[in-house]
Amino acid sequence: MTRPRQLADAPSLTTTVPRQLVHRAALSETLLTGWRRTGDDRFSLSAQWPRAHGLHVSSDWSAYDPLLVVETVRQAGTLITHAEYDVPLDHQFVMREFHVTTRQGALAVDPLPAEPEVELVFTEVQYRGRRPAGARYTAQVRREGKPVATADVAFTVVGGPVYRRLRGGRTPESVNVTPLPDGLAPAAVDRALPTDVVLAPADGTDRWQLRVDTAHPVFFDHPLDHIPGMLLLEAARQAARLLRTDEQTPVAYHALFHRYAELDEPVWIEAKGGHGTDVQVLGTQGESTVFECLVGTAAR
Repeated sequence: MTRPRQLADAPSLTTTVPRQLVHRAALSETLLTGWRRTGDDRFSLSAQWPRAHGLHVSSDWSAYDPLLVVETVRQAGTLITHAEYDVPLDHQFVMREFHVTTRQGALAVDPLPAEPEVELVFTEVQYRGRRPAGARYTAQVRREGKPVATADVAFTVVGGPVYRRLRGGRTPESVNVTPLPDGLAPAAVDRALPTDVVLAPADGTDRWQLRVDTAHPVFFDHPLDHIPGMLLLEAARQAARLLRTDEQTPVAYHALFHRYAELDEPVWIEAKGGHGTDVQVLGTQGESTVFECLVGTAAR
């Protein structure tokens, strides 16, 4: 007679963290699976990367995009700020800096979903009363103990009433989004689908209009009253792909976010070659700089 299967014989069970803790609406876009405190202002988090993704896995399913690392690190900092520093869920996070460098060859897709570990260290935590008003954190990302990426992130936290005052009454429902222009050819920016192209032709060399499609299920996982930082980073990625040959691919992003990018006014993306294989990308809206990003590229 076959004995009943015991719990100890069963494979370990894994689930995602609560999606609200990482500011995601879709479970499919929630990448983290757990966390624990390892010391003063030190934390260890686990994640899972799907073998196929609508945006952050190559079209041939062979490699993860470095922007998947960015999103993982962003989610990690957001989760820890809520779960370990008691920041309420209705508070808004304002990204100031995001520096990430990935290792060549460390982002290959294997026969099973990758399960990276993320080690966070929070520094320069600034308090308003008993709760953080902002912080900087560093991240080390590993797969099976091997280094994948390093990151350095700075952000501020804004309470609900203060955020609403800062936004001057702007809400996802009240803002009129600029018309969506026709995009570049998907192959030119290393994308498979026209809906994933975020750059449109514009007058001038190495200058494009940002395409803001609020129906996009990844960039706009939930309604927003402004253009998300991940969309701006994707614009930097695509601009870098246009300036470099097919043999070069983005592997690092050093981004500074200066102000909110609004939905009801065009954003212009400009790019120029930096030192060596770097590409300098600038995003402007009206007379103001929205963000700037130095994209590091390397041979495929």
